Amino acid sequence: MKKQLPKRHELDVKYTWDMTNLFKKEELYIEAFDVVEHDVDLFCAKYENKLHSKELINEALTAFQDIQARLTKIGAYSSLQASSDSISEENQMRQGKAMIRFQSISKKVAFLTNELKQVDNEVLLAAAELSDDNRYYLKDLIEDKNHTLIPEVEKTLVALSPVLNASYVNYNRFKLADMKFNDFLVDGITYPNSFTLFENEYEHDVNTLVRRNAYETFYQKLSEYQHGFASNYQAHVQKEKIMSELRGYPSVFDYLLHDQKVSKDFMDRQIDLIMEKLAPAMRKYALLLKKVHGLDKLTYADLKIPVDPTFEPKVSIEESKRLLIEGLSVLGSEYNQIVSRAFEERWIDFPQSLGKSTGGFCSSPYGSTSYILINWNGQMDEVMVLAHEIGHAGHFQYANANQSILNTRPSMYFIEAPSTTNELLMANHLIKNAKSKREKTWLQSVMISRTYYHNFVTHLLEAAFQREVYNKVDSLQPLSAHILKNIKLDVLKKFWGDAVEIPEWAGLTWMRQPHYFMGLYPYTYSAGLTLGTKVSRLIENKEILPQDWINVLKAGGTKTPLELAKMVGVDLTTDTTLCEVIEEISAIIEDIIANQ
Repeated sequence: MKKQLPKRHELDVKYTWDMTNLFKKEELYIEAFDVVEHDVDLFCAKYENKLHSKELINEALTAFQDIQARLTKIGAYSSLQASSDSISEENQMRQGKAMIRFQSISKKVAFLTNELKQVDNEVLLAAAELSDDNRYYLKDLIEDKNHTLIPEVEKTLVALSPVLNASYVNYNRFKLADMKFNDFLVDGITYPNSFTLFENEYEHDVNTLVRRNAYETFYQKLSEYQHGFASNYQAHVQKEKIMSELRGYPSVFDYLLHDQKVSKDFMDRQIDLIMEKLAPAMRKYALLLKKVHGLDKLTYADLKIPVDPTFEPKVSIEESKRLLIEGLSVLGSEYNQIVSRAFEERWIDFPQSLGKSTGGFCSSPYGSTSYILINWNGQMDEVMVLAHEIGHAGHFQYANANQSILNTRPSMYFIEAPSTTNELLMANHLIKNAKSKREKTWLQSVMISRTYYHNFVTHLLEAAFQREVYNKVDSLQPLSAHILKNIKLDVLKKFWGDAVEIPEWAGLTWMRQPHYFMGLYPYTYSAGLTLGTKVSRLIENKEILPQDWINVLKAGGTKTPLELAKMVGVDLTTDTTLCEVIEEISAIIEDIIANQ
């Protein structure tokens, strides 16, 4: 018996996302690309070397917004299909051609920001006062002036961007297209392995032999690629260090945190407090898993098994729709329409398949429907994943509808708050309606193992790893596969202590995460969940109206993350909210233990 992932063309199309929401057919996509390229040439001819008055600056930015909105739809059409099937030659060629054409467009329109940064601040501020749509962009541009290079160098960097960003492209190609994992045999059954199967099924498998064998064969394959992956990652962080120096930042941390609109102490607080105060509670949770499953020892391969494996309910895709509509109804009928549309208009790509991107994400092209990728395994925790991704969709459906394309995206520090708020509203709804103490305890365990373990532990430990990597980068120390492996091992061992056996191969876990190519992203999951936990409680306790939170979502990027939090009365300038959330997580764990 051998379980195989289906190929893309073998899937039931009703459970895949609908690309026709972007373009009805391929020819219209190609036509849209041709038209926007023509319009870019007209834009350049009309505005290049002419941005001297506040009126013309606003006129140019308004025209640029229209071009940018069309480009987001075109880009999504090519990239999303590659994410759903990276093996397809057609998808690879479409995305490759799109990247070449986007690069040409980027070089042409680079004059816009370059010229605006040469304009006196007085004129830029006067232009900002003429248009709400352009105000925040122009004020951010004034701040960026301190780190701007001469126009010729900026143009050169734009021209080099395909090379400068190649590390992330290479990582995904190695991971999704090239790596082939060995099968493993347990009790006469042959099991295939892959990133998708491993992360969606085997990590959670209650059969200890299956689970541990899956881990060993998976990490054995990672080890065969570790030096190439390390070299690719080294190139990426070296690029970031060089860019930080070129632009005059004191450190690579300052460079990477600039757009997050928070200082390094916010990142350090998340890492240090969680490493210190949450670790003891999570160790207790780990020891509970060991006891419940009767394991001789608890290893790194055992951390994602369920507390109550015989209770895990299976959920159909249709049932998940009903649960989500019920669970998120607290946000109001307008929000629930977004949830319904996600299913009815096929925003969601459910099935696991060969060549599909691992994990989950949401893309919301401006002026279009959202697109959610998950790898559905039919378990209840996938409902939490869907709630999370619909949180992103809802956020940008509101932001896109209420802001110009220049104002939709808030700081990365805030970006995971709407998604994690949804996860907790969903979980708390299910707990409130639990039919027995056992069901309630099981749902609490899902909150810990899915929502908090994933965001407050997995991604936080990635952040702790990143911090050590960038400390070395800043002090001009070289990296290698051996060094990266040991950094990750040290972080894991520090957090889990003696409660969990951390084998040497666990140090290769750093190879699994694409977020390392997205700046200082991993720590923001716990930052977003800190706010999300607080907001979900405020909504449930009726201390704020759902509309108050929706107003935050509508604000998009027109406020800093701290200002967005203040809109619902949450102060993130101190460690109080984070400490309260850690205490809440610890209390849930104690409750689970008491009910065993």
